[in-house]
Amino acid sequence: MKTKPTFILFVAALLITSINCYAQKPDFAGEWKLNREKTDLADNQLFLSKVSIQIKGDSLFTTRVYENGMGEEYPFDENITLDGKDCKITIYDMPRTSKASISDTDGSINVESKTTFYGDSGEQDMIAKEVWKIDPETKMLTIEFSNTIADNETKGINYYTKN
Repeated sequence: MKTKPTFILFVAALLITSINCYAQKPDFAGEWKLNREKTDLADNQLFLSKVSIQIKGDSLFTTRVYENGMGEEYPFDENITLDGKDCKITIYDMPRTSKASISDTDGSINVESKTTFYGDSGEQDMIAKEVWKIDPETKMLTIEFSNTIADNETKGINYYTKN
């Protein structure tokens, strides 16, 4: 008769262990580099070539490195909260407002930003929306993005490997 309580205890332990495995959130932390073979890059546009991610509590700290077609890099640091509240910084004399949140359903990170550019035709805003996910099979970071400037929208998915 001792086998029945032992069996029930074993099943309960197995159930608790399996629930913990499924409940783990994706690990975004680290240095990520663009996988140029897998990513379809548009001609003559800046693209996010590298990103360093740190998450501490409800803060998301990133060092983003954008690159142009000639290989010139434009890095900047951004520290935003993960509670969906606006955070403001200035990058290369351009004001930027960003907000981020973590999805309760799949652990993805949603980032939205508005960067104001000043050029020959005046002030323009670029609205960027990103969804960051870690692919459970390949362990790659995917960033699905949508950038809108003056009614022109660019969409795509970038793939990153961890260094």
